[in-house]
Amino acid sequence: MSTAYVVVTVLAAVMAGFSAASVFFHAKWVVQPMADYGIPRSWLPWLGTAKAAGAAGLLAGLFLPMVGVAAGIGLVLYFAGAVVAVVRARWYAHIPFPLVYAAPVIGALVLGFTA
Repeated sequence: MSTAYVVVTVLAAVMAGFSAASVFFHAKWVVQPMADYGIPRSWLPWLGTAKAAGAAGLLAGLFLPMVGVAAGIGLVLYFAGAVVAVVRARWYAHIPFPLVYAAPVIGALVLGFTA
């Protein structure tokens, strides 16, 4: 297990965890745009739980690699869905936001496969 893999995986988990906490605590800068994209407020606990589970799975993946792979794939799909929601709402300037969170997850997956 390389140092780069561990650092990028922990960074990805921290970012996903922060994103989950932002949803759980209804941070206005997260919840308002989601409402603007047409995401029902009733989905927020489920979306936050998905991100939190992904973050925990990435950390568990440091010890159980298949769990980390599953969590990474799940988070990549989650953030791809976020990009689709942003595009569907025609808020094109917001496309980079989910990509910023997806990038370290993709990096962790790539580093995990090359290790």
